[in-house]
Amino acid sequence: MKKISSILVLCFILGICSSCNGILGSIYDEPITETGNKYGFITVDKANNSGTIYINASDYMQWTYINLHNKTIEIKVIDTANKENNENPQNWDFALHRYDVKTNNGAAKATQFSTLDELKKSATRPDGSGFASDTLGKVTVDMSGMMDGNIKYVASNINPILSQWLDVNTSEMPPIYTLSKQVYFLQLQNGEYAALLFSNYINEESEKGYITIKYIYPY
Repeated sequence: MKKISSILVLCFILGICSSCNGILGSIYDEPITETGNKYGFITVDKANNSGTIYINASDYMQWTYINLHNKTIEIKVIDTANKENNENPQNWDFALHRYDVKTNNGAAKATQFSTLDELKKSATRPDGSGFASDTLGKVTVDMSGMMDGNIKYVASNINPILSQWLDVNTSEMPPIYTLSKQVYFLQLQNGEYAALLFSNYINEESEKGYITIKYIYPY
């Protein structure tokens, strides 16, 4: 008798959950198509030129190159011994190294919007002014000696605007991470524009370096 009662309760709960899907469906972002990928372009809404990119950027020894045109991701390991092996791929639009961002001869500009929906409703269009190109900087490749003040870097181009999407305050331990919550315009090499929102930097296990990017391209 108890077994039958348990089954009935379970069926009742499942029925509620099924109903909730219908009730809450309009609340959540449900793209028209889903790629099913764990990483990369995990959702693509072709009708609205938008989607979600999810990448594992936790490894300090790699760059993740993103191609908005073809919806592809390419990872390249940094060779600290031979700089000649650190050439960029042929086709890409922007890339991430941990929280650093660079562009492929592009430029970027911050907006006052905190969601892509706000941006679209405003009908704001980039006019080419106020965009910043990449500058030569450095990225961290080895944190193993951090406690001894021995951190290893390599030179790299960095976009000073896009790289502000996450502030890491190391003045106290543990560091304080703060999202800018700003939408950015990315001007591509061919003159097209994309809108980017870096919305998260941790995964479900609270491990850092797992980055979620919402985009509109072309914008």
